[in-house]
Amino acid sequence: MTTFILRRIGLMIPMLFAVSLISFAIIQLPPGDFLTTLQAQTAETGGGMTAELAELLRQNYGLDRPFLAQYLNWIDGFPVGDFGYSFEWTSPVWPLIADRLGYTILLGMASLLIMFVLAIPIGIYSATHQYSLGDASLSALAFIGLSIPGFLLALIWLYVGAVVLRLPVTGVQSPEFQDAPMSIAKVVDYLAHFIPPALILGLASTAQLMRIMRSGMLDVLSQQYITTARAKGLKERKVVNKYAVRSALNPVVSVMAMEVPKIISSSILIGVVLSVPTTGPLFLRSLLSQDMFLAGTFLLMMALMQLVANLVADVALAWLDPRIVYS
Repeated sequence: MTTFILRRIGLMIPMLFAVSLISFAIIQLPPGDFLTTLQAQTAETGGGMTAELAELLRQNYGLDRPFLAQYLNWIDGFPVGDFGYSFEWTSPVWPLIADRLGYTILLGMASLLIMFVLAIPIGIYSATHQYSLGDASLSALAFIGLSIPGFLLALIWLYVGAVVLRLPVTGVQSPEFQDAPMSIAKVVDYLAHFIPPALILGLASTAQLMRIMRSGMLDVLSQQYITTARAKGLKERKVVNKYAVRSALNPVVSVMAMEVPKIISSSILIGVVLSVPTTGPLFLRSLLSQDMFLAGTFLLMMALMQLVANLVADVALAWLDPRIVYS
């Protein structure tokens, strides 16, 4: 297993370079660059960004250089944590991302925990009570959940929380607690602002995982070794929890690994609607303004998250299923 993990980590490096090259090329596919976008915006507002000034800045930032030269200049700072310069924010890229990364990771981990805690028990219950009223009701809720996007849930909570319940539902803290010293009331207020976005992010994929868990359980429960275990007189709870669930978790673990990079992409609209400091809105803004180093770093981070999540999923699968052997 150790050899397998080290080999996978070694393969991540060239793969990340390939992703960075492709991402950098895709970002530069639209005509123009950040200064072109800025020039158009200042023209609408009557600003003073002339074509001559834009060309001068383009030379200063190196945007007039060939594609390969710009790419090599970008990745040259990777070993020391330099991911380029954000033109829109006039700041190095990494401090901008690091400022929001902690909250995004915390929110993403909470949403993954919510997905796991809700989807697994519901999927087990639906499979062990197939075609019952509970199974039909939960399946109907799952299909409704699959059809409702996360940003719509955020809008619903915005209305219910702000208009119906009269609660502060946007941001990280209520205004009266922002500069207040640490206290139990401040922690409670933080959780009141944190739990709804985490639930919305988690519920966006809970329905899908529930259906996958139910399907996997139904497939496993029809296997011969489950019939044999029942014939030997084992209790149904032990048959389900010890043998069936462990095998049925394999596809769930694989799908959850695919959900990890969605933390950034799914948090874009939720972050905009609820005004929470995730990296999603910053990523969206960098794409709209063609802030190529900032956008490219986000895409590189999503690729890294996917690679790490797949590695963790492979290790978890080997632990869950002794039939899986990595060499």
